[in-house]
Amino acid sequence: MAKNLYMLPEGLPEPQDDGACDHLQGMTVPSLALPSTGGETVDLSAISGTAVVFFYPMTGKPEQPPMRGWNKIPGARGCTTQCCAFRDRYPEFQQMGVEVFGVSAQPLEDQRETVARLRLPYPLLNDSELKLAQALELPTFDYDQSRYIKRLTLLIEGGVIRQVYYPVFPPHLNPTDILTRLRR
Repeated sequence: MAKNLYMLPEGLPEPQDDGACDHLQGMTVPSLALPSTGGETVDLSAISGTAVVFFYPMTGKPEQPPMRGWNKIPGARGCTTQCCAFRDRYPEFQQMGVEVFGVSAQPLEDQRETVARLRLPYPLLNDSELKLAQALELPTFDYDQSRYIKRLTLLIEGGVIRQVYYPVFPPHLNPTDILTRLRR
């Protein structure tokens, strides 16, 4: 039986700040066009306003249990709960004129399935070649012969990273933390 992907199980290891994102604040976002689940490409550097960009390892599917050992990787579990939390708080971001994007290295087809299943009102961007992750020197981890981007969130204003959230735990509270900062 598949575990509930919409709730985090108890006892997950909490990720620790290893300094892997210390270089990001104040950095200009590189110009890279990423495929979007909306069918277009998105260049985050070209957004003149404010954008929240959350990076996550991968979303699971309800008919499949988490990969063996996935729950033991600090910060790996919680992508679906994070996506849903941004979905639920999306109207608040919209009212502030803030764009929201999720980014992962999952195949674009998997991301499209996630958008449809979870009814996400914002696009997911595909970085399956890890071009943006490498350009920003984002932390990644290897598991089962694949590379995943660690969970982190960037608040970008006019193409410049103004705030970095890393590590993000628990993931479902990430939108609340960002909205609190934006309201100040």
